[in-house]
Amino acid sequence: MEFMQKLSNLAIKIQTQKAAIQTEEATKNAFVMPFINAVLGYDVFDPTEVIPEFVCDVGTKKGEKIDYAILKDGEVQILVECKKIGEQLNVNHASQLFRYFHVTNARISILTNGQVYKFFTDLDAPNKMDEKPFLELNLLDIDEHVVPELIKLTKSAFDIGSIINAAGELKYVSQIKKIIGEQFAKPDDDFVKFFAARVYDGTITQKVREQFSELTRKAALQFLSDQINDRLKSAMSGVVAPSIIAPASTTSGESEASQEDKVITTLEELEGFHIVKAIVRTVVDAKRIIQRDTQSYFGVLLDDNNRKPICRLHFNRSQKYIEIFDQEKNGTRHPIESLDEIYGFADQLKATVGFYKD
Repeated sequence: MEFMQKLSNLAIKIQTQKAAIQTEEATKNAFVMPFINAVLGYDVFDPTEVIPEFVCDVGTKKGEKIDYAILKDGEVQILVECKKIGEQLNVNHASQLFRYFHVTNARISILTNGQVYKFFTDLDAPNKMDEKPFLELNLLDIDEHVVPELIKLTKSAFDIGSIINAAGELKYVSQIKKIIGEQFAKPDDDFVKFFAARVYDGTITQKVREQFSELTRKAALQFLSDQINDRLKSAMSGVVAPSIIAPASTTSGESEASQEDKVITTLEELEGFHIVKAIVRTVVDAKRIIQRDTQSYFGVLLDDNNRKPICRLHFNRSQKYIEIFDQEKNGTRHPIESLDEIYGFADQLKATVGFYKD
């Protein structure tokens, strides 16, 4: 079953059963265990993979329990603390996570109420859990940008190095997005002054700030509305609208740029890319692994160089293929039914990267 389908199935379960859940224990049974089992892929009934009511003495506190410890290769990798569905999640709910994080090998901890999942690590200080999450997932409002990162936490793709490397960027990007959203809804003085100073020639008095506060809010909302409308019109006409952020220029001239305007990168292609990246980053720096989508295939390149193809994903048809390259750069297409099958080509993908000299 495809990863997004698993998330969707759990979201439907939450929507239909949420009102009937009255306790933390019921939340764990109905929502958290299926998340660990079906979404992340760990067997909740295998104590070598998932330990419920995990006990670890911390200083003078003896016998304290955390809801779940998830193991990989015999080591605790992820700690999970649960609250009742609907309960607000904040750092005050994570006191046990803070303590356990310090005395176990875990680098990832999760605070959840069954619907919202907050993922923490130790970016700010080694072996000390951060106060702010690097990733947040709301199963009833799934951010598509979160999905590829969530895949890295699954049993089949778990790579702590890749997760930690991405966590810093994810943490700050998510915080900046929140701030932008807050400013668009209710701009503060600094935000208002930034724009007012660029369009208003007079002195920015208190009265002017108050006037521009509302004007800035309206302009921001209209800007977003225009972007959404452009996307909808383009989708209906079959032409992809340009992104808010202009794409990087290419060296192939105007014709290539016009072709790229017709390219639609799907979430499934991005999931496939991150699986390939998780595989080959074990033999090459992850920063060198680049995606390049085209109308006919989704390419994964080394050093963003067309002469160094790692693989191609052909997902624009009912039968999916992954194309693997040999030393002469001859490609062979292999049919796959699901994204998980990409892991079966791990050795070939690593070998392909090895063909290219640094």
